[in-house]
Amino acid sequence: MPDQLLFAIEVTLNGLMAGVLYALVALGFVLIFKASGIFNYAQGVMALFAALTLVGIMDGQVPFEHLINAVFGTDIHGFGWEVPALLAILLTMVVMIAFAWAVNWIVLRHLVGQEPIILFMATIGLAYFLEGLGDMMWGADIKTLDVGLPQGINTTIDEATFNMFGYGFFIDNLDITATIIAAVLVAVLVAFSQYTKQGRALRAVADDHQAALSVGISLNFIWVLTWSIAGFVALVAGIMWGAKSGVQFSLSLIALKALPVLMLGGFTSIPGAIVGGLIIGVGEKLFEFLIGPLVGGATENWFAYVLALIFLVFRPQGLFGERIIERV
Repeated sequence: MPDQLLFAIEVTLNGLMAGVLYALVALGFVLIFKASGIFNYAQGVMALFAALTLVGIMDGQVPFEHLINAVFGTDIHGFGWEVPALLAILLTMVVMIAFAWAVNWIVLRHLVGQEPIILFMATIGLAYFLEGLGDMMWGADIKTLDVGLPQGINTTIDEATFNMFGYGFFIDNLDITATIIAAVLVAVLVAFSQYTKQGRALRAVADDHQAALSVGISLNFIWVLTWSIAGFVALVAGIMWGAKSGVQFSLSLIALKALPVLMLGGFTSIPGAIVGGLIIGVGEKLFEFLIGPLVGGATENWFAYVLALIFLVFRPQGLFGERIIERV
């Protein structure tokens, strides 16, 4: 095969891997939107906060130690121990569940029946609050996240493709792991949504808050459950992105890359989030490979949004989203 074709295949495979990471973030948006009709602007910040908390727990850092030292003139620098990765992940999940309960108790339960724009504005405020809270709790410096996931080039694929084509494909072990985890997550979430009592209750709440309350569905429980699941998805996404590029406050911007994914796949479709992520991941890599050199490069910064704009014009509900029909 020509070297250019082999390189294009390698770019496509890496695009698929990147698309899975985009889809992981988009899953959090879909879950909350399906259950409550809220577009959760804070989902990207939730991934950042989860990753910051995980690193802080693993390193034995004292929460708010910078603030405590500044206010009281102390010299606290950690507990002096390190926590194993698995235990730290479980503790971080407890923190995210507590966060879900707090969001429902402090914010959401007071907004039952309000217009969607009110709920959306509430999540904007929540995003900025959570970002500031993460800064005060764990500090703003860039952190390294290592939970034992394999990283670096997959030598098996590299050697196999080199023996077959005389050209070794560079495929990152972390991307392969993310693909497997995302596939398992999607299968579990689809099964939960379709075949469990709680999953059916989630869909009922999304359709009409008041009607769901009238048939005995606990809105408080459903929203805590939904935000807890979204927090878990945010934690997984934070682990993957944090392990790949470090835990830093720019991590919250991954939510912006999830928006085109949602527009393509549909805001109400879990499988759509995965398919949309794969389309965006492959599309931006191939477009940069084929067209980038002709226009000066850097097309990955805007390709996804242009593609999403085209979808909004011709199919606003996305590939798998539900068509919005309003009777007047």
